Amino acid sequence: MLSRDSRNFHGWGYRRIVVSSLESSALQGQSMSRSELEYTKKMIGTNLSNFSAWHNRSKLILKILDEEAASDNERKDMLDEELELIHKALFDPYDQSLWFYHQTLMCAFDSDQAEKSMAPNLSKDQRFEYIASEREYIEEVLEDAQDCKWVYQALIECTLLEAKLNNGLPDVDKTKVLTWINELKSRDPLRKGRWLDLERSLVKDT
Repeated sequence: MLSRDSRNFHGWGYRRIVVSSLESSALQGQSMSRSELEYTKKMIGTNLSNFSAWHNRSKLILKILDEEAASDNERKDMLDEELELIHKALFDPYDQSLWFYHQTLMCAFDSDQAEKSMAPNLSKDQRFEYIASEREYIEEVLEDAQDCKWVYQALIECTLLEAKLNNGLPDVDKTKVLTWINELKSRDPLRKGRWLDLERSLVKDT
């Protein structure tokens, strides 16, 4: 079914049920996580916009890391691999599925969400390095996609995440964020209220 409708979330949900049964002790099964991870990569290769495959991938990675009792270095290596994968996929920055997966990876750099991420024990300095690297990458994407709302949103998220670690947003970054918000107000009118609220909160803190 997934070969005919690769993004069908009902199909992906049913696949997880079948795999779970095959892995069960009742059937003397073993983990299929690695092979399932390869399957998600195959399906993503067929259709980058397959959010169900990206979502399944994020869950499988956490399962694999726990099953294999991965060390912090192994977890960091996995994060690096996934960032490399999503960067390659983002040659099409207009695909929201890709940015949603990028957001999932960015959780590792947020102290409030890192515990549930694939690399929960990064140091503060490591988080700063990752965020700076991602921001630089996204700014490069923006050069060829200045009409793409997802890029502006990702830049805002990166900058505010860095500010959270710094316990403050420098004026130069605040100016940039307000500029990006102005872009979003026109390019994402359905969520204009959200961007106005964010703008007001930043201006109020000035």
